Amino acid sequence: MMQLVKRIHNDQKGQGMAEYGLIIALVAVAAIIAFNTLGGRISEKLDDVSDAMDN
Repeated sequence: MMQLVKRIHNDQKGQGMAEYGLIIALVAVAAIIAFNTLGGRISEKLDDVSDAMDN
C-alpha cells in the first residue's frame, strides 16, 4: 500500500491532472458567476430584439 502511495505521490501525471482539475473548476465557477450576473441582462436584450422583430 505504501508503494502505491509513494508512486502516486511521485507521479508527475497525477500532479498535472490535479492542476487541470483545478483550472476546470475555476473556469466553471467563473462561468456560473458570469451567467448569474449577466443572465438577466441577456434575457432582457433578447426580449427587446424579439419585440423589435415583431413590430
